[in-house]
Amino acid sequence: MSGVSDAFGKLRKAVDDNADKVEGLVGKAADAAKKATGGAHDDKIDKGAGAAGDYLRKRSQEQDGSGEDDKGETDDRK
Repeated sequence: MSGVSDAFGKLRKAVDDNADKVEGLVGKAADAAKKATGGAHDDKIDKGAGAAGDYLRKRSQEQDGSGEDDKGETDDRK
């Protein structure tokens, strides 16, 4: 199973290094999913896309070392 672990690690690094680009792809994927479902599950798709976007913004901030939390406040615990 180390092959799966290695692949996941590489994927995580790629996402971390390009979080802003991946966030745009999440939006495109959400739009495609909405179109494919004919609007029947828009609320669930929006919720999932929002959670993914929040996660990617958080990872991007961690990689940038900005020290800001989700509310734009500085984390002084460092």
